[in-house]
Amino acid sequence: MDLLQRLPGGELGIAKRTVKDQISDKLAYMIHSGLLRPGDELPSERQLAETLGVARESVRSAIAVLQARKMIVVSQGSRTRIVGPGESTLHESVAVLERLKDRSFEEVTEARVAVEEQVIRLAAKRIGKAALTRLATLVREQEAMLDDPVSFQISDREFHSTLYTACGNSLLADVVSDFYDYALDYRRRALKRKGAIARSVADHRAIVEAMKTRNPDLAAAAMAEHLEQVRKTTLKEMAS
Repeated sequence: MDLLQRLPGGELGIAKRTVKDQISDKLAYMIHSGLLRPGDELPSERQLAETLGVARESVRSAIAVLQARKMIVVSQGSRTRIVGPGESTLHESVAVLERLKDRSFEEVTEARVAVEEQVIRLAAKRIGKAALTRLATLVREQEAMLDDPVSFQISDREFHSTLYTACGNSLLADVVSDFYDYALDYRRRALKRKGAIARSVADHRAIVEAMKTRNPDLAAAAMAEHLEQVRKTTLKEMAS
């Protein structure tokens, strides 16, 4: 199982790495990129395991790694909280984000729409049964996250990563993943608005239904509608 679609070191033979290391790197990347911030509470080990599609023991081991790096704090009887990047670095990831930050929001959004449309068209033709089942499962889980932005954001990235991987072109998947990570700080704020997560879940459900038809035009149209909603809500946060 390829858990990580775009993480530092992924090009160096990630299949040889343990699931624990893949999970810890994934969460570390989210912390460095700003998707997870100091004070955020992680979902339970059980929920994380379900979202990431791994064993609970692997999640527990990954949490221990991040605790040792002083990136999270684990307290008995309460949920695990994010502390910050700690002393670890993810230079490759940070470099990617810094390069995109020099670009305007409209420029990055236009590029994302152009690339993601092609990615989704390819995915609609090439997606396998396992990936479709994975997407449907994530959407069902997201329906219980309407008041839990942190859990939803983790699941949202899994949803998009699964779609990107399904296109069968790792280079395209890497490029569009970088676009996804742009302006995450504003995206976080947008998702806290009433009804925002519910709208995203509805968009995801429509995307899955379109993917099931394996019709590239329908899939691209469903994704375009979702990306337009993301663009509008993000712009609103940037202007506020």
